[in-house]
Amino acid sequence: MQNNLFQQAKNAVNNLMKMNGTNEAEKQAAQNAIQSAYAEASPEEKQQLQQLEQQLKQQNQLK
Repeated sequence: MQNNLFQQAKNAVNNLMKMNGTNEAEKQAAQNAIQSAYAEASPEEKQQLQQLEQQLKQQNQLK
């Protein structure tokens, strides 16, 4: 069974990356999606979520 919240987080991050983080609402949406996905994430998904967060932080998309 696929974790829908996890997929939503991945999609939000991908959308933000395409936009180069110019939209503050998209930044917040990506961060919220990642945090929501943690609640239902498997250990492997949590690791991937951490990688997504790190990727956004490196590109100054998250604080």
